[in-house]
Amino acid sequence: MSIIQNRKAFHDYFIEEELEAGLVLEGWEVKSIRAGRVQLKESYIDWKNGAFWLIGCHITALQSASTHVKPDPVRPRKLLLSQAEINRFIGKVERAGYTMMALDLHYSKGRVKANVGLAKGKKLHDKRDSEKDREWQREKQRFMKNQRGGE
Repeated sequence: MSIIQNRKAFHDYFIEEELEAGLVLEGWEVKSIRAGRVQLKESYIDWKNGAFWLIGCHITALQSASTHVKPDPVRPRKLLLSQAEINRFIGKVERAGYTMMALDLHYSKGRVKANVGLAKGKKLHDKRDSEKDREWQREKQRFMKNQRGGE
């Protein structure tokens, strides 16, 4: 079950590979995510200290959060990946033009997981081509619907 999707990632980047990763979260963050108070639009994934970290993901604290906890809504959150997955992605991220993006957050067996994608940036003309393809698919569906209705 999906919690939130990063639609901007699909608009601005070509997604070449995807994988599922766990997140290291605090209790108040899990409660806020369950309430839908999370935003992935400006987030990206960075490699440092031997692990991948989710940077820029904004999780707004609930008003009912504990008084002794000082919530930081944009703190870096560690991604839980196997060493084989880490090694495979390190080589690809270090090449020019590649980055890792959080594509969506979802529940898997009661836990919050992130779909992570290896992305390459789109140029302006690529975005225009994507838009033309989407419009053509819509026109084609409309045309096919009208053809079936006229028979």
